[in-house]
Amino acid sequence: MKQILDNPAWHALRTHNRALGHVQDGSAYFLPEVSPFAAVEGPALEGLPALYEAIPFDHNIIFVSNENVAIPHPWELLAVVPGYQMLYHGLAGPVSDGPPVVPLTTAHVPEMIALTSLTAPGPFSTETIRFGHYEGIFDDGRLVAMAGQRMHPEGHAEISAVCTHPNHLGKGYARHLLLRQVNRIQQNGEQPFLHVKADNKRAIGVYESLGFTIRTEIFFYVLKR
Repeated sequence: MKQILDNPAWHALRTHNRALGHVQDGSAYFLPEVSPFAAVEGPALEGLPALYEAIPFDHNIIFVSNENVAIPHPWELLAVVPGYQMLYHGLAGPVSDGPPVVPLTTAHVPEMIALTSLTAPGPFSTETIRFGHYEGIFDDGRLVAMAGQRMHPEGHAEISAVCTHPNHLGKGYARHLLLRQVNRIQQNGEQPFLHVKADNKRAIGVYESLGFTIRTEIFFYVLKR
């Protein structure tokens, strides 16, 4: 039996993220200005043709699934990004010490886009901030590290957009921001999880040191209509 986190975008759009996208029969997608992620309810091979018909815009999408499948017609496959889904199994209420953290608002979006464009933690667009709970660390008035939340399926919350400016690596900023997110999610009685590219060994090592463990492979298929 498939678990909620085997198909996180579908379950997020059916529950806590439903205001940020659309669900139509067995197809679901976020508004393109929020996130390019899309999903189907059942097996990918069965649902992807209907998803093609359901999406009303021409932006590329990212189909999220733990299935390693050949993408069917009429989609054009542009790229496949293999990754891991990791669950937090560390201590409850972990202590987080670090520099002052600032809640990020829409006024910070240009800086957030600039930082994510430089560090490539995953897609971040003009209204991605609507997922909520973004926090940042500033140095000399400039945003140098950030983290927030993204997909929010029932009982779980994804930590996302964890990134640090290359000039500020090694200062513990990611650890500090990550553990703050863990605490926030646990206080809501939910399970923290995250996604990481399979080849990002440095990030995987950081996450494992904080108590995250690999749950499953996950694939991000970049598709063109």
